[in-house]
Amino acid sequence: MKFNKNICLGIESTAHTFGIGIIDFNGNVYSNINNIFIPESGGLHPYQVREQHLNNFMRVINQALLEARCSINDIDLITFSQSPGLGPVLKIGALVARMMSQINKIPIVGVNHCVAHVEIGRLMCKINDPLTLYVSGGNTIVSAFESNRYQIFGETLDLPIGNLIDSFARLVGLAHPGGPKIENLAHQSEKYIPLPYIVKGMDLSFSGLFTAARRLVKSKDYKKKYDLKDIAFSLQETAFAMLTEVTERALAHTDKSEVLLTGGVAANKRLQEMIRYISQEHDARFEVVPLKFAGDNGVMIAWTGILKYKEEGGNDVSDTYVKPKERMDEISIPWRS
Repeated sequence: MKFNKNICLGIESTAHTFGIGIIDFNGNVYSNINNIFIPESGGLHPYQVREQHLNNFMRVINQALLEARCSINDIDLITFSQSPGLGPVLKIGALVARMMSQINKIPIVGVNHCVAHVEIGRLMCKINDPLTLYVSGGNTIVSAFESNRYQIFGETLDLPIGNLIDSFARLVGLAHPGGPKIENLAHQSEKYIPLPYIVKGMDLSFSGLFTAARRLVKSKDYKKKYDLKDIAFSLQETAFAMLTEVTERALAHTDKSEVLLTGGVAANKRLQEMIRYISQEHDARFEVVPLKFAGDNGVMIAWTGILKYKEEGGNDVSDTYVKPKERMDEISIPWRS
């Protein structure tokens, strides 16, 4: 294929997903390929994830190029997830990006993963200036653009919401991914069991909620006075009510006219229903990022890298070291300034 537009290849590698996305500078997507690490038991072990990414990155890149009907010679920009994430896993994406950039003399740009979740939502949902609720296995953040940055108005103080749900699913023996299974169980019950509701100002704490749910499963009353469906329903309702409260308070504070829901947990229909309701109450347009772009993917890294490259150009190789703890509110956003 002969490309008449500039083409970017984006590399996502912050956690369980090694993703390659190919997109042009106008936002047209040519491929979106993911290889996802699924643990046999327990949570993510960074060095196991790293090994899977090392063993599969070339296959994923080749598959993405094949689907996009292009070669590395057609690529004009390489972007990669530079922050935040699991250090050993981030380094794989950075190393692959540097290698491709230096061998083929292609400009390189490092991208903040959290910012990328917002920017792909703005592109795919054709939304301009939203308050964003970003919910995933690794992050739970309420943010909005103010003063040239994506300011964080609320976040988890401990467990991210996706981690909470997956941890509970593992506790009760449900296979990964646990989120859809918990959602299905919750849909089968309307019996609410009181659980800790912990909102501290604009921030949330989910660890006490997990401990209480675990206690219910271990209780002598389990399967007598209530069952797994009831606990799943109560866990989900409590956690999502906490998210909804913080989001509504941030919406009232920022007076935004748009609300965006993104991240892997954004697929949950009950959470969508609750955030849609408070958006309508504030006369705000509500959008959910399409599922294939809401979870971790290379397209969101590519698109955000394009926006950054247009304003600032490429990074020097010396500036492409990974930043596992970097927050989205530490980064200036020149393409919106």
